[in-house]
Parts: sequence; C-alpha cells; structure tokens
Amino acid sequence: MKIVSSRFLSIAVLILLAVAPAQAAVLHETPSLEAAVKQGTLPPVAQRIPESPLVVQFDGQSMRPGRHGGSLNMLIGRPKDIRLLVVYGYARLIGYDSNFDLKPDILESFDIRDGRIFTFKLRKGHRWSDGQPFTAEDFRYYWEDVANNQSLAPSGPPRDMVVSGHPPQFEVLDEYTVRYTWPVPNPFFLPRLAGASPLFIYRPAHYLKQFHPRYVGDSKAAERAEAEGQRSWAALHNRRDNLYKFDNPDLPTLQPWRNTTRPPATRFAAQRNPYFHRIDSQGRQLPYIDEVVLVQADGRLISAKTGAGESDLQSRNISFNDYTFLKDGSKRNDYDVHLWRTAKGAHLALFPNLNHNDPVWRKVMRDRRFREALSLAIDRPLINQALYFGLALEHHNTVLPESPLYDESLALTEFNVEKANALLDEMGLTEWDDDETRLLPDGRPIHIIIETAGEDTEQTDVLELIRDDWAKMGVKLFTKPSQREVFRNRIFSGETLMSIWFGLENGLPTADMSPEELAPTSQLQLQWPKWGQYFETKGKSGEAPDMEIAVELARLNETWLNASTRQERENIWRRMLQIHRDMLFSIGIVSGVLQPVVAKRKLMNVPVKAVYNWDPGAQFGVYRPDTFWFAK
Repeated sequence: MKIVSSRFLSIAVLILLAVAPAQAAVLHETPSLEAAVKQGTLPPVAQRIPESPLVVQFDGQSMRPGRHGGSLNMLIGRPKDIRLLVVYGYARLIGYDSNFDLKPDILESFDIRDGRIFTFKLRKGHRWSDGQPFTAEDFRYYWEDVANNQSLAPSGPPRDMVVSGHPPQFEVLDEYTVRYTWPVPNPFFLPRLAGASPLFIYRPAHYLKQFHPRYVGDSKAAERAEAEGQRSWAALHNRRDNLYKFDNPDLPTLQPWRNTTRPPATRFAAQRNPYFHRIDSQGRQLPYIDEVVLVQADGRLISAKTGAGESDLQSRNISFNDYTFLKDGSKRNDYDVHLWRTAKGAHLALFPNLNHNDPVWRKVMRDRRFREALSLAIDRPLINQALYFGLALEHHNTVLPESPLYDESLALTEFNVEKANALLDEMGLTEWDDDETRLLPDGRPIHIIIETAGEDTEQTDVLELIRDDWAKMGVKLFTKPSQREVFRNRIFSGETLMSIWFGLENGLPTADMSPEELAPTSQLQLQWPKWGQYFETKGKSGEAPDMEIAVELARLNETWLNASTRQERENIWRRMLQIHRDMLFSIGIVSGVLQPVVAKRKLMNVPVKAVYNWDPGAQFGVYRPDTFWFAK
C-alpha cells in the first residue's frame, strides 16, 4: 500500500527492510550486555534473536550501519507521553517503511486472500523483553480472554475487528501461525496494525494470566485485586495491561526499549530490549542506542530547552515559529534543525461543535452559512506571511496536492469579509448591540470562545490575527486555553462552542484507504464528538446523528467498506470530500506547514528531509529510531 508520492517524499536515502536468516552475518554481542552474558544472567545474542530476524539494510551513504551505546535524551510535556516510546519505537506486526509501503516487521510474513482472510506467521524463537517466548498463545489469550471477555471488554472486540457487525473467526494453525477470517473484506485491519497508536491483537499471556480468574481462580483473582486497591480483578488486569500507555514497567514488551520507570515521575528511563527482533547487516542487534530518557518539562519551555541543547532529538512541543530561535542556537549547542513537511489535511483548523449543549448556539453552528461566513472572514495570506514566511498552503481542511484524490477547487480559499457579512444577514442575524457585535436570535451577543489545548503560542497567535477580521462582521472572538485532557473532555461533553486543532490526520490518502475520518466515527472528531461516540459505542453512548448530511456521510463510509472496485471507492471519496467542502464541518486555516526537527549533530541516520505525520508515520517511527546511533 503506497500512499506518498516521490514528489512529496524527497528522502535522499531510505532504510530497506528485508527478512534474512541470522546466518547472513556474524553476530556481534552488544557491549552493554556483555557482562550479563558472561555472568549467565542473559543468553548470548544468537539465542536472544529469532531464528529469522528482521535484517535492516542501508545504502551506505548518508544512512549507514552504526555503533552501539549512548543515551538519547528527549523532552516531553506530560507524564502520559511515556507512550511515545511505543510510537517512536514502532515495532509493529506489520509496519510502514519510509516509502509508506506496508511490510512485515514483528511478523515473518503475512498472506491476504480476498481482502478478508489474513494469515500471520510469527518468527520462530522471537521472545518478549523478559525472555519468554512470543507465540500464537499470546494472540489466543488476547482474543479469547481479553477482547471477548465481558468484564474486560464490555463493548466486545475493537470496532476495527468488527466488519458489518461480524467479528472474525480466529484460528491458531500452529505455534507460530494464526488466522483471522471475516465474511466480508476488512480494509481497516492492516493500517490499524501499522498505526501510531496501533491495534494490539496480542498480549503477553504468561504475565497477564496471573490476574485472570480463568487461570488462577475467582477467589485468588479477587484477593489480588483487593490487595492492590482495585475494585475488581478486571480493573487490576486493565491497569496492568497497557502495551500502548507503556506505564507498567513489569509488562513485557516487543518494542526496542522497555520502560523501567513507574509513574508518577518526571524522568522516565527506557533500557534496550535485549530480545529485540531486528539486526543490522553487520550482525549487530538493534537498537543501537542503549537508553532513551524522557524528561518532563513545561510544554511552554520545551522549545527554549531544546534551543539550549537539552534534547538530543526533538519535534514535540516545538513549531515552525520556533525555527529562527532554534536555528540561532544550532551552532552554539551543536545541533541541526531539519524541516520536515507535515502531511495533515490542515496544520490548524477550527472545529465548530455541532453537538453543543446550548440549543440556540447549536442551531446557529449547524447553519452552513454561518460556518462559511467564518471561513470567508479569515485572512489566510496574512497568517501565512506573518507566521510561516509564506511557505504554508492557504487551503481548506482537505487532502494535499500530492494525493491522487486532490481537487484544487476543494482546497482553495477566499478572503471576503463583505460576502461573509452578507451571509450572516441572510441568516437573519441583523441585530447589533452598542458594542458593534451581532446578536444571536435570543438577543445574546455573538461571542465565540475558541478553546485550545494551551500547549504552545502558535494557536493563540493565529487566533489573534483572526480576531480582528471577525470583528469586522460583528463576531467577537475569545480564546480559552486548558490542559489537553480538560480540553477534550469539555468538547466531548458539549460544553465547548468551538476549538482549534489539527485537521485531517492523513492528508495523503488513496481511494483504497478508509475515508472514516470524513464520517462521524470517533469521539475524537471535535466537530461532532457525540455522534462519533454513538458510532464507537454502537449506540450505547453519545447521540445519533440528526443532520441528514451527516447521516449521508455515515452511509457513504459504510458503502465504501463493501465497494467491489477501486473506481467505486474513489467516487465515494470524492463525494465525501465534496460534502466537506460544501458544508465546512471544519474550517481549515493553513496546511503543509514545515515542522522543525532538532537533532544533535552526533546523532546519525536522522533523515534531513522527510514527512512528519502521526498516522500513517508515527512521526519518527517510520524512520526507525532503533537505527539511530551516536558518533564518537
């Protein structure tokens, strides 16, 4: 599955991944593990890697085999960002390479038939980070004892594993082979396995069974939960079962580094996984770097700390408006500042909450003319020049020019305050107060509070520029920053009127990729969180969509699932994109903004030019940080 054109992805050198037997190279012991091997507390490398490890090949130019050792220091804005070790570590059953093609990674191979039968073959001899075997039993445990256990998963298996109401038939073919069969194609399955926040369809069964009554009995499971202050065995099991959150140091992992720090903490240290399944072409087990240290800092200070040389590799909590400052400090603190092109549908977008609790505001927000007026009154060329040196794209929140689905007519924007005023007049919002502000139908002034996650100044800088233009049509703009959890919870509950966040996660789709982002399918879709929650919970929570156009988007998304030809899928995509342009459910401001990536000069194999994206991409993940290394 290739989703990025070579015009967009101009990486001089790509990592090539290929499966090869360990005998292809003489294995070299990792220096930091030699003492443990000599003492007999750790097996030698030949016994720690699979019989057929994943062998990473380099082209020998700007990306090349490295050396072991060193500690990689990074800054995080909150303790929960410990999960970035899973994102950046990017060990996946199937993962994207730097060309954004799907390749086996943890798996030795996979086979797909009719888009609905998926057969996965594991690497014989692969082990968890604690040395226990990784086998089909770990997949069986997840499917039978977690995903289909009413206490652990009250809503049943993840929605990505339920297609048209049907979960898969799961089979263990042998110790190293499993199969999932759906009655209809499941186009979500592989991309979700490769995601930045992946679908984990396996668990370390040998570890989690000690908390499960099926294996230890009801009384012992209950006693253990009570002893650890949990209300039930299921609560304890879920607390310990955090492969993505990565906050349980006791939980075995398959990632290149394993967390050794138990929260609460402000400094997290992750040590190399001695059983990691990748090696380089010269027989060195990956990762090259021994330790990754994540240090929590105030998100507002991370750019300053990065500029002072306190991070070896940083992209989080820094933005394009930090570029000049970071560049000025690069020579003094011995780092480079690379600029990677972002791949979201919009770098920033406004999200009117169509599920707002206030009935008057809800009716106004759902009027397409109101959203169109707000968009028309944004001076995007000014924002582009003032904040992005004119290098951004002044586009709506839609796919990028490099996508085969791109339509310029859906992307181009217009700045026209006169037309915006005419639309508001047409809506009947013709009454003004003495403060030169239009009034809502119930007489309240049109004061729009736009809530932000408050993690940097870029969003507030953009909103400051928008404020003056909106005032010209009688709309007052106010900003309200809050912590990300509070920010999201207020939106989910219908308290937030409008928010600012990133646009479409994947601005580079093909017709064969799911268009679910364009339909109400997730609570995280800030323009209709209650509709998304309704979909995610199969109607148990949230609200059913009550706008016909939203119902049509949901219907189109369902039709795409069952489309038999690529042309049908493309037609559905184009119709959904057209609806979003016509209805402006989100209001894109700019897209294609360059993301600064700061890397110490001694840190090797970090691409100079690349795509910076969450999913697909996992930010650094597709460029395999396990292959980064420190020069002497």
